[in-house]
Amino acid sequence: MRINICGVEIDKYTFNEVVNQIVNHALSKGKPEYVVTPNAMHILSLQKDVYFREIYRQAFLVVPDGVSLLWAAKFLQTPLKDRVNGTDLFEKLCAIAAEKGLRVFLLGGRPGAAEQAKQKLKARHPNLSIVGTYCPPYGFEYQPEELESINSKIKAASPDILFVGLGAPKQEKWIANNYLELQVPISIGIGVSFELVADMVRRAPVWMQKAGLEWLFRLIVEPSRLWKRYILGNPTFIWLVLKQRFGVLKFN
Repeated sequence: MRINICGVEIDKYTFNEVVNQIVNHALSKGKPEYVVTPNAMHILSLQKDVYFREIYRQAFLVVPDGVSLLWAAKFLQTPLKDRVNGTDLFEKLCAIAAEKGLRVFLLGGRPGAAEQAKQKLKARHPNLSIVGTYCPPYGFEYQPEELESINSKIKAASPDILFVGLGAPKQEKWIANNYLELQVPISIGIGVSFELVADMVRRAPVWMQKAGLEWLFRLIVEPSRLWKRYILGNPTFIWLVLKQRFGVLKFN
């Protein structure tokens, strides 16, 4: 079941239900699928980017990364079950992959982030099979030879789960353009999760995460990169939700 937030259909599952669906599909070596993890900024981007909306429409799972989506869903009287934070999902899936023998590949992140995340995860889960990491150069999406090289690396490694940390909407668009060719059972866009796991970017204390204030912590830590997202984006998102709640604007 999916619920509508500002025209975007979000899956109504618990965190564990999402994990189980992804793991079961990966273990079954099912047909290639991908998972998207929207937050409030994704919702805003989806209002004006038709291709991005179509990518979301075809996703295997659309799971709420941002706490703001849970607040919005409750306000709209169609509550979601759980937050499915991208970093938590990444770490949980890697832990289960180590137990189940699933192979994973880490694509993207800042230079060194995926490799450092690999070392951290391998220290925690010695049986984890990370079959490749790669950080594409800036502007790679406009370089046909680089795009072909990336696909060759991933196909040669033959992972069961591909984690892509390129930021939205770049990661989702790259996945949509390539997932069928790659034939990886599950691809997931996870933003800055490599950096967070590698301790290159500090994550908010647990109490701030639970209070829905992780966005504020990230704004304090990286103000120059994130001020536009939160200072300008959050009020716009709230305004869209208000218009949906009171029927001023219909979102299909």
